[in-house]
Amino acid sequence: MTVVRWNPFREMLAMQRAMDRMFDEGWRGSDYAGDTLGVDVYETDDAYTVIAALPGINPENINVRLHDGTLSIAAEIPQMTLPENARMLVQERPFGTVRRSIHLGGRVNQEKVEATYESGLLTLVIPKSEEAQPKLIPVKTTKKLISHN
Repeated sequence: MTVVRWNPFREMLAMQRAMDRMFDEGWRGSDYAGDTLGVDVYETDDAYTVIAALPGINPENINVRLHDGTLSIAAEIPQMTLPENARMLVQERPFGTVRRSIHLGGRVNQEKVEATYESGLLTLVIPKSEEAQPKLIPVKTTKKLISHN
């Protein structure tokens, strides 16, 4: 029987190597971005604005749907085609289908949604319905105020 002295640093190094190997093998040759589309969303009193970065995509390959207050965006990012006799050394740009669904908090006016695509950014402005917009409620009095002199 041989007794081996425990070295926590050796164990941590082995764990680090195993994690590096797992990530290297897991992402090589696959859809780097997965199927999630990153977005920025902000709200004003009268509209929601959604911005998604979709560089290099033809607008015809972008699908936007709005149903029951849920916005869905999907896009097909083509995989790069290599010239003959070329081999890929690094491939970090995503390809494949990316998608995202976002539930917007209030009612929206679907007929007035605006979608623009410029410089690789998809911007959606989704107006809120009149019922969903904040209302200023005036305060009335029915009694004469008492003066504190």
